[in-house]
Amino acid sequence: MTVTSEQPMLHTPRPPSELDAVRAELLAMAAEDLRVREELAQDGSLFDGYHPRMREVHERNAARLAAILDRHGWPGRSLVGDAAADSAWLVLQHAIGNPELQRRGLEALTIAAQTGEAPRLQVAMLEDLIRCNEGRGQRYGTQLDWDEHGALSPLPIEDEAGVDARRAELGLSPLAEHVRRKRELAEQSGERPPNDWRARQRSKEEWLRQTGWRK
Repeated sequence: MTVTSEQPMLHTPRPPSELDAVRAELLAMAAEDLRVREELAQDGSLFDGYHPRMREVHERNAARLAAILDRHGWPGRSLVGDAAADSAWLVLQHAIGNPELQRRGLEALTIAAQTGEAPRLQVAMLEDLIRCNEGRGQRYGTQLDWDEHGALSPLPIEDEAGVDARRAELGLSPLAEHVRRKRELAEQSGERPPNDWRARQRSKEEWLRQTGWRK
């Protein structure tokens, strides 16, 4: 994972009180995201397309994270602590309707990982997500979706023969084990394949174009 952007902006030190507020805000954003997700998962509506309530949370959180990036740069471990830094990543990972923010965030997160401010796994998961949305093969096999046979399976992988070696570098289990666990979790949560897989694929492709991931 390489960074091709210009050098990151230097940000002047912020008073502790301001950073405390940012820390609390990041934690609250992630908590709301997970709370709404759990509520929608309970009644099954989470799995029926991109739920409007979930989208609203993601868009609001994404806008606030963009403002935090403008002022502070990536809110890494030394700036806001481990929990809030993880919360910032979750908000970024879920900002699927904002390609510009996710691409910008990937560059900032990659730099943070190079200095120990973020885990490399977070970079890998975000990179995989962006590649899949752009129509490219993922590198680590972290992104799964229902296939045409009704099985939860990895989205296309670039150099699939080398995926387990790349996963091992991050301390991840082999891809087959990862898929097995994900299928078990889906079963336990009540998630089911779409009734009309082809219609779902058409809807997904349309959303990817409308959002700006693809042309």
